[in-house]
Amino acid sequence: MATPCRLLLWQVALRLSYHVASAGLCPGGADIFAAVSENSPTGQLIATLSVAMEPGANAVRLCLTGAAADWFYLEGRTIRLNSSASKVLDREVLGSVLIAELTCSEDDVIQVGHLNGGRGRVFRTQVIGSSPQSRSRVLVEILNQNDNRPRFLEETLRPVAASELTAVNSVVFTVKAADADGDMISYIIDESSPDAWFFRIDLPNSGDVVLDKPLDYETRRRLQVTVWAQETNTLEEFSTSAVLTLDVQDGDDQYPHFLPCTPVSSGVPVCLSPAYTANITHKQQEGAVEFSPGPIRAQDGDRGIDTPLLYSILSGDDHGRFVMNNQTGEVRLTRPVNRRQVMTNFTLVVMVCQEDDRLKFSVASVLIRVLSQNLHPPVFNSSTYKGFIIQSSSPASIVSTYGNQVLVVQVSDQDFSDGLNLNIHYSLRPPSGLYQVTQQGVLIARTDRLHAFERHILQVVARDQESGEEVWASVDIEVLQRGQPVPRGAFTEQPLFGDVDGRLAGGILGTVLLLFLSSILFLLLRTTRRRRPPATTDEPSTVAVSQHPNVVTSSRPLFPLDESSYTNQPSGSEGFQGRQGVYTRRHSQLPPPSSSSSSPNIIIITDPEQRPRPDPGPLAETPETSDTLRVSDVTEELQAPGGGGTGGWGGTLPT
Repeated sequence: MATPCRLLLWQVALRLSYHVASAGLCPGGADIFAAVSENSPTGQLIATLSVAMEPGANAVRLCLTGAAADWFYLEGRTIRLNSSASKVLDREVLGSVLIAELTCSEDDVIQVGHLNGGRGRVFRTQVIGSSPQSRSRVLVEILNQNDNRPRFLEETLRPVAASELTAVNSVVFTVKAADADGDMISYIIDESSPDAWFFRIDLPNSGDVVLDKPLDYETRRRLQVTVWAQETNTLEEFSTSAVLTLDVQDGDDQYPHFLPCTPVSSGVPVCLSPAYTANITHKQQEGAVEFSPGPIRAQDGDRGIDTPLLYSILSGDDHGRFVMNNQTGEVRLTRPVNRRQVMTNFTLVVMVCQEDDRLKFSVASVLIRVLSQNLHPPVFNSSTYKGFIIQSSSPASIVSTYGNQVLVVQVSDQDFSDGLNLNIHYSLRPPSGLYQVTQQGVLIARTDRLHAFERHILQVVARDQESGEEVWASVDIEVLQRGQPVPRGAFTEQPLFGDVDGRLAGGILGTVLLLFLSSILFLLLRTTRRRRPPATTDEPSTVAVSQHPNVVTSSRPLFPLDESSYTNQPSGSEGFQGRQGVYTRRHSQLPPPSSSSSSPNIIIITDPEQRPRPDPGPLAETPETSDTLRVSDVTEELQAPGGGGTGGWGGTLPT
């Protein structure tokens, strides 16, 4: 018992002589709550601690522990964010809350006081132990920021296959997009995408894409549409897009059709059945019949399914004369055609249908012509035809031939009794932009595009569409001027000049004609000179009245003459004034002299100036001779003594 008492006393003594320091410096274990935005920079303040003194001294010790402790660090009384460029605080990665543990421990210290030389009490701190540790949870919430765009889930973007028979208003796609920030998303179809008009979205938040138009495998086998996912509750309204693909599968919705296919219209998968034709002869024996435009074939309209087909003859087989293979569509002749057969053509109606659905079928007509043996080819009536066309402003005119008759270019075929083969087809080779030929052999010209004096050589081809034989002939067409008549025959059409230009040929012909007429005139003049009698030398002054145009004889004057106007004319030699010339006279043409002054015979001799000269008296009868006389000789004779110089003839002409 003595020992415990001693200890108790000892402690009391110490209490009396020493001062013991002890205080609560740690927070006391209360949780610390804080919040920080994601993507915050390093050093961001998280929390401020309620510690009585600065940590790090000998009295208080702080320590962060736990899974998220490395995201924080202590700085004095604060907790701060520990991030970097490669270490970003991301709510979508770390979660919404970071949890760490703060441990706080205190050291027990005593202050020992003693007297310092009577100047007072001095205290000294001394650690004598450590108090229990306090633990606090640090709960840091990461605040969300809109830093992510919506993203489509890959499994909702896979291509989808749908039959072309899929009903309109059916859901063909269900897309889904997620936003890491948890924002609300709506879906929109991009109207600029090529096949957007096939689809629609009724509920923007559902992601269901609905078929808005019927599908057709024959026209479009793949459709693509672009869909956008967009945030609706944020200011940024981030969005993203994805392309959806729909593969259209063929459905059994088309009927079979015969080949070749002629579409009813562009973009419509409906075909017109062709008309098959074939030619056989009386001598043709059993065997397959060849058709045009090709063998009888058909195919299923649904090419993606290609259902097997069956062929059959509905009518026109002539009691089994023609049979058809129901798998291939081949038509065979089972027995020859009798020459006495009244029917020359056979018309068959054939059908093709699906093997699994006989209600889906098509029909076509088949024409089989029975021909006689072709022994003679078609022949043109002429190898070269001549045609004319008159220049005109009319857009079209018929080419004519000689005599302005319509030019008809036709062939004859001796295989026909009348020579007329209705299967002849006429054409121009090469085709002309100025002329056309009808199936009756008439040529039509575009007159408004032709010019006068042009010449065109055309080749007309006649083809027998049954035998394939061809013959041809040339047509020489000449363009005439307006108003120029069509030649009546080949001779009047200037055959001597051949291909010479019409104007040049006309000039040459005129020159030849002029030379011909000149030759004839020369021969006539030469013959006339040879028949003229020689002139007598002893009668140089004899004048013939009717051989020169300036000498006229008549019982009546050609001009009204006033005899008195010449009786008082002054004397002179004006009687034969004028140019030198030769005058002749036939005395047999002069009338007998008459004493009557009321009706004298007057001879008027005119000079180049056309001045009339009166006869002073009757001429003496002379023998019927023909002499020549120059004007100068007559003038000298009249001016001689006794010849008269008083304005008239003073005597008779010397014989």
